[in-house]
Amino acid sequence: MSITAAEKQKLVKKFARNEGDVGSPEVQVAILSTRIANLTEHFKTHKQDKHSRRGLIALVNNRRKLLGYLKGKDESRYTALIKELGLRK
Repeated sequence: MSITAAEKQKLVKKFARNEGDVGSPEVQVAILSTRIANLTEHFKTHKQDKHSRRGLIALVNNRRKLLGYLKGKDESRYTALIKELGLRK
C-alpha cells in the first residue's frame, strides 16, 4: 500500500525543481498520486477495507489541496504536472 524508499527517491529525482528539493508541491503530488494508485489496486481485492478507504479519501483531499495551491501560484507548473501524471483537471 505504501511506496518503498527507492520508489520515493525516483519520484523526488524526477519531479524536483532543483537539487535536494523534497517539499515542492510537484514532488508531494507525485508521491501522493503513487500512494493513491497503490491503494486503488488494494481495493480491487479487499473491497470491505473501510479503514484504508478513509485513508485514501484523506490522501485524495490532500492532493487536491496541493494542486489548488499550485494552480493559484503558477498555472503553467500546474498544467505541466497534471499532464505528466495523467490527472484530470
